[in-house]
Amino acid sequence: MDSRSGALPHPGVPPTTGHAGIWRFSVPPVEHAVPGIRHAVRDLLRRQQAPLTADRLYGVLLILSELVTNSVRHAALLTTEIGVEVGFDAHWVRLSVEDGHPYRPRALEAAPDQQHTGGRGLLLVKATALEAGGDCGVTPTATGGKLIWAALPVDGF
Repeated sequence: MDSRSGALPHPGVPPTTGHAGIWRFSVPPVEHAVPGIRHAVRDLLRRQQAPLTADRLYGVLLILSELVTNSVRHAALLTTEIGVEVGFDAHWVRLSVEDGHPYRPRALEAAPDQQHTGGRGLLLVKATALEAGGDCGVTPTATGGKLIWAALPVDGF
């Protein structure tokens, strides 16, 4: 269910040795996939001894849950499988969720303190990433879908 390859895709961060790597998962676009992937990623990060405090790990898992939930709720009709990627090295942990829907959510472009009737989960993703000193964004895929990602510095960086 997971694989390891290459360097962490974050600009300016050289690959490191040890427990760092990139792992990819696929989940169906259904609600019950959310807790399953959250537990799988939590267990992976613990097993690989990712340099995260309990608070940073909680933030990472919160972001993951919000991104997968967003894909399940808004992209399931155009997505047979949601791709999840988690990677970390000595400096960063990066999460990305890929689905087949072309719509780029605007919530990541909005200010976290603005009031919106929808998209609060993605505002939470943005606020959590920025508060930790990281970033997040949306990238279109070659197949017409999108990749929503968040990168957070590991503790102590």
